[in-house]
Amino acid sequence: QVRLAESGGGSVATGGSLRLSCAFSGFRYPADCMGWFRQTPGKQREALAVIAPSGAIQYADSVRGRFTISQDNVENALNLTMNSLEPEDTAMYYCSARYFGCVLSTQGFNHWGRGTQVTVSA
Repeated sequence: QVRLAESGGGSVATGGSLRLSCAFSGFRYPADCMGWFRQTPGKQREALAVIAPSGAIQYADSVRGRFTISQDNVENALNLTMNSLEPEDTAMYYCSARYFGCVLSTQGFNHWGRGTQVTVSA
């Protein structure tokens, strides 16, 4: 059974930093793509960053230069380091994985954790 568990969220002031982690397990085969996403009430889930086994990374324009995605294959963990946080970054953050390609989109990502809340105050 696939499991994804996000952690590391919290409340920070504008300009602050957080590091999110996602512990994953249960994949029969290594995923072709892992990523971080976020969602606010009433809005669609947004893809922020994806990473392929080759190390290729894609970032959304909204977070490029501020957020860094990384994967620890030894610990089976996916991380997201977030710097220069802004109130607009306030959201529930999720990690996920998919097979068959790696694109910056929510399409094809079918396994989700419960999320971790990030709140950035002005």
